[in-house]
Amino acid sequence: MAIAAAAALYVLGGQVSRLHAAPLTLFRFENLAKQHCPGDTVVWLDFRKGRYYLKTQKLYAQGFNGSFVCQKEARGSGYRRALRGWR
Repeated sequence: MAIAAAAALYVLGGQVSRLHAAPLTLFRFENLAKQHCPGDTVVWLDFRKGRYYLKTQKLYAQGFNGSFVCQKEARGSGYRRALRGWR
């Protein structure tokens, strides 16, 4: 039994590491996010919808259930770009 469990952990070990989300650094203000990620785009992350918005989209910085983050961190954590709401 212990050998089977160890074998399962060994086989799943490579898979589990890919499932971990990248850490997000959340910012209340856009200028602080820009300072944190100068080589990246700042996006508005909507926690409820699981999407992020670019500055050119209508829902950028809208709502109470979001935060400013770096785009690379958002994508690394499994959030995807919202396709609707272009100005």
